[in-house]
Amino acid sequence: MLKLTNLRMWVLVAATTGVLASCQKNGQMPALKDADQTATGTKTIKTLAVSLTQGFEVGATSPKTAYDVSPTGSSSGDNVSLSGNSWNMYDALIGNLSADQKAGSWSARIRNTGKITMLFDVTTGISTVTIKSATYGGDSPSTWGLFYSVNGGSSWTQSGSAITTTSTLTVSTFTLTQTGTVRLEIRKLSGGTNRINIDDIIINDNSGGGTGGGTVLTGKKFLFDASHLENAGSADWQIDADGTEQVAIYTGGTTTETKAQRIPTPSYTGITSSTTTETYWKGALSAWAVELVKRGELVESLPVGTAITYGGGGAQDLSNYDVFVVCEPNRLFTAAEKTALMNFVANGGGLFMIADHTAATTAGTDANGYNPSDRDGDGYDSPRVWNDLMTNNGINNNNPFGFSVNYVDISESPSTNVYTGSNADAQEVLNGAAGTASKMAFYDGSTATLFPSNNSSVQGLFWRNSATNGGNANAMALLATYGSGRVVWIGDSSDADDGTGDTGDNLFNGWSGDAPSGYTSHSSFHLNASFWLAKAQ
Repeated sequence: MLKLTNLRMWVLVAATTGVLASCQKNGQMPALKDADQTATGTKTIKTLAVSLTQGFEVGATSPKTAYDVSPTGSSSGDNVSLSGNSWNMYDALIGNLSADQKAGSWSARIRNTGKITMLFDVTTGISTVTIKSATYGGDSPSTWGLFYSVNGGSSWTQSGSAITTTSTLTVSTFTLTQTGTVRLEIRKLSGGTNRINIDDIIINDNSGGGTGGGTVLTGKKFLFDASHLENAGSADWQIDADGTEQVAIYTGGTTTETKAQRIPTPSYTGITSSTTTETYWKGALSAWAVELVKRGELVESLPVGTAITYGGGGAQDLSNYDVFVVCEPNRLFTAAEKTALMNFVANGGGLFMIADHTAATTAGTDANGYNPSDRDGDGYDSPRVWNDLMTNNGINNNNPFGFSVNYVDISESPSTNVYTGSNADAQEVLNGAAGTASKMAFYDGSTATLFPSNNSSVQGLFWRNSATNGGNANAMALLATYGSGRVVWIGDSSDADDGTGDTGDNLFNGWSGDAPSGYTSHSSFHLNASFWLAKAQ
């Protein structure tokens, strides 16, 4: 998003096109931007191994709130659409009560001898299926079984043995080794009125995977932070916002800003391959989130007033997610939140860190005459928030991710100084399933200095055009591993901006609106980085 923080404006004449561009973030003129809209089409998105995931994350409202409909056993009345596919839920519903055992916000609940049936086939066969199950609340244990059909539901065969539920969600794995078209049915076999919960059904195909063009595993869960004033000032770093709130502004006082809710609306279940990416949800990061959903992933927001936790057992505890995306935070993380973030990454989570421009001090303007991106005026902007995390977390205060953010304000229009080495992680991000990321423009952003002696895995991905390729100075984007987790950092928020959101903010489409064609490849970079962080490609 392009954010006006002062009145300075200037223009840039693009000689090759004769176009006079208009003022952008902080008054800088956008170089004519491209939408590398074909970038995501240069690699075919295929699912490797996983052909279907169903986590029953249905948004704000359950589509099935009663166990059965009248008349009893009515097949049509018990049919529901989940992630665009039709299922039948007989004597079953989708619940989110405190007694429902669930991996996210919702899970299926079955009573008596109810069942959940796919009314469609997977066409690439099934090698294995994993399913989480538990006893509902304080009920007594029950048993359930997995059945499969290779003839459209005309007859069914049980796979493996019956499962007895316990008080906590437990993963059960079934080996089917079936080719061709297959559908599944989960049947409660015993226990009478005692209820069970079913969650996170993952079907692994039996087609032998794909070749070329990149691969993506579906069902990964992404949480976008909205709890650290990412909407302050002329910023709107949210995937969807339906309410409003008063937010501090750097000039003093407050402004009315859009407020993100946990579940974006309308429901993600309405997203199809033809959904208009930028306008389905209202937020500057909505295009990013919609593209993830199109590829089978799940997205939520962490609303303002909700603390970042890890291992605490709450519904939005980071342990429930694969990737945490934080785009330009404007408030410091608390000590407890920094501990949560470090442990989340160390134990396998992915952290997407996005910063913006700044200056040597947040008091006054930088060398370009712009105000630093301290949009709420508390003395901290995103580069300082990230450096505080990496030097004041109480676990490892010596830049444990192998870099620090520089207090600068730079523009590149664009950089083609991209990593060309053989680092496998870097190649996944730069040449992954969403296409090739070869050009990155900054519209006032910060850079990073790498410290491989602190973390040997740190790897620059883009540098300023004037910088040494592969060097430790002036990196515009980078990645690193930490423990069993992963981090990606980029120094400008404008690249993720899709130009939609709060009508009171100064928005610009850096996600797919750069021109002329081929000018940048921002969407490919962000999506590939997302998949890498989630260990999905």
